[in-house]
Amino acid sequence: MAPSNSGPPMPPASADLATTWQYLEEGVDHIMTKLQTGVSYSKYMSLYTVAYNYCTSSKMHGSEGGIGLGGKSGASLMGSDLYNNLTKYFVNHLQGLREVAETLQDEALLRYYAAEWDRYTTGANYINRLFTYLNRHWVRRERDEGRKNVYPVYTLALVQWKACLFIPIQRQQKLAGAILRLIENQRNGEAIEQGLVKKVVDSFVSLGLDETDTNKACLDVYKEHFEGPFIETTETYYNHESESFIASHSVSDYLKKAEERLKEEEDRVDRYLNTQTRKPLISKCEAVLIRAHSELMWDSFQNLLDFDKDEDLQRMYSLLSRIPEGLEPLRKKFEEHVKKAGLAAVSRLVGESASRGESGDAVEPKPYVDALLEVHRKNSDTVTRSFRGEAGFVASLDKACRDFMNRNAATGTSNSKSPELLAKHTDLLLRKSNKVAEEGDLEGALNRVMILFKYLEDKDIFQTFYTTRLSKRLIHGVSASDESEASMISKLKEACGFEYTNKLQRMFTDMSLSKDLTDQFKARMEQTHDDIDISFSIMVLGTNFWPLNPPGHDFIIPQEMQATYDRFQRYYQMKHSGRKLTWLWNYSKNELRTNHTNQKYILMTSTFQTAILLQFNRNDTLSLEELHIATSIPKDHLVQVLALLTKAKVLVSEEAGQYDLNPSFKSKKIRVNLNQPIKSDTKAESTEVMKTVDEDRKYVIQATIVRIMKARKTMKNQALLDEVISQLTQRFTPKVPDIKKAIDTLLEKDYIERVDGTRDTFAYLA
Repeated sequence: MAPSNSGPPMPPASADLATTWQYLEEGVDHIMTKLQTGVSYSKYMSLYTVAYNYCTSSKMHGSEGGIGLGGKSGASLMGSDLYNNLTKYFVNHLQGLREVAETLQDEALLRYYAAEWDRYTTGANYINRLFTYLNRHWVRRERDEGRKNVYPVYTLALVQWKACLFIPIQRQQKLAGAILRLIENQRNGEAIEQGLVKKVVDSFVSLGLDETDTNKACLDVYKEHFEGPFIETTETYYNHESESFIASHSVSDYLKKAEERLKEEEDRVDRYLNTQTRKPLISKCEAVLIRAHSELMWDSFQNLLDFDKDEDLQRMYSLLSRIPEGLEPLRKKFEEHVKKAGLAAVSRLVGESASRGESGDAVEPKPYVDALLEVHRKNSDTVTRSFRGEAGFVASLDKACRDFMNRNAATGTSNSKSPELLAKHTDLLLRKSNKVAEEGDLEGALNRVMILFKYLEDKDIFQTFYTTRLSKRLIHGVSASDESEASMISKLKEACGFEYTNKLQRMFTDMSLSKDLTDQFKARMEQTHDDIDISFSIMVLGTNFWPLNPPGHDFIIPQEMQATYDRFQRYYQMKHSGRKLTWLWNYSKNELRTNHTNQKYILMTSTFQTAILLQFNRNDTLSLEELHIATSIPKDHLVQVLALLTKAKVLVSEEAGQYDLNPSFKSKKIRVNLNQPIKSDTKAESTEVMKTVDEDRKYVIQATIVRIMKARKTMKNQALLDEVISQLTQRFTPKVPDIKKAIDTLLEKDYIERVDGTRDTFAYLA
């Protein structure tokens, strides 16, 4: 503030209204028009004191020169005198500003308006503090008595600005129109003075008045005079621009344009609009830029997917996610796209098999799994990268994968093919000979198996194939590692629960117990039988946990093995009386040392191969009939075993049906593996698995019905069917006729009964 101001002398405390107002008016006018030249502290305090003295004087003054409010007296009249003179001053002051403003247009008008607004509101703030006493006592009392047209001095200044300057100028949309033209210029790429726009827009906000609370923000003026017209012109502008842009540009270009425009409007709110405008503005832009052209975007989505246009897909997702109905058509198209990709990948594999003269059944597990995983990986990446992992697109991906995983060119009408191929692939991964295990990425490969496992509808079929394959890995000692086996079981347990993997874990327990049993038996034999010269190990496997069946025919144990067999039988019966051992000769294996060749070899053989070869310790030449009598192996199976031995050149058959040891047998390896699977055994595996699955399903469905009925006590037929399907879907998809058969079985067994007088309601029998 400046150190001094010239002017009339400060009137005494008892001065009348005319003298008092003359002094105050000069000060008020200086503050309102010449504040930049400064006001001394002493002058400011003098003005404050004069206003205070007048308001607190108990003597009645004459009201000449004052406007006055009839019927008032004392301090009340004095307050109204000052208030009315102040009002009159604002009106006169604003009349001059209005006359200048009416001669101006566009940016010149905005500049003048903004400059005067700054000067006026700054001055009004100072004057408001000068008349603090008037505000605190007279104005408050008047408002408390219900006179809402009386305002604190600063609010009074704004009310007069609105009535005397803003409304007259804005009547022809002069101010708002000037702002809107500047905004349009900016949208067209021109630089504008954003600070100027912000000042004028902020004045619209400040002029809003809540009659009940003058301190409360009110946006009525802003919304009526600026926001409404602004939203309308925005709609018109973008309607025109988007239509003309699309007519001459690609959809990809339009996506970029729409994204840029939406960001510009967001920034516009941040720079110079009231934050309350954000929602209606962005909503209108979304309607014009996105909803109006959503059909076009949906139609072009497939093309973007086909050509892997990641950036465009991201933009399209980002834009369409802004409108409620925007994403659902994309999700459906994406689901169909993934499904087609999966079906096409499998069809190519089947076509390649056919071109090699193989049947559709000949699709190998690894290429099949790799093809499905590649489709999933590619589209899962798209969901993550382009659709931000949105739950709806994840669900579309899952549904499509479930479809092509369970029904494709390789599966045909079979529901067992996919579970079988996945189980076989897992078996190959978990074997010692697998390269993936050697490369150290076995855990990653197993995780990828679980991706596809999740989509299997018939997880019980996978379970049965997996159990069968696991049993063979354990029996033949070809697991890559116990850690990997445990890891896979843990993953299956996490996916399907304890019951799903209970048998698998018990199989490992049996293997551990069998190792201990073998060691104990050997120790006992060393104590009691020095003459034992056969290396022997045993696996005793629980019938309920291992999917193994004994041979369906008799078998004569070779005399070289008989003593050890008898000793173990006696030892086991002594250790576990009452248990019965069923010998699985079809899974047993042996090692034989050759004595008839110059080079000594170790032949790794099945027990049936062993039984045949040991016959040649006592005979030079044997016929098919003699071998059949000596071993009890059925002739059809015996022929296949002999075919393997002759193919390996261990035996020779110079005459039809006659077999001799080959003294000239040679091999590059000292250890020669003759124990190869027989084709009929391999084919029988699939048939056996499906028989087991069908049998297991009967009991699972029955157990589920009993569990449900025990909890519900009574239930209608349809509700029971729905609940059974719901509970079993995670494991397999039960067929309605199978559920009905299970209900009939449980009715016969008196687990449930029909409720009297009804045809379709069942009750649980405790």
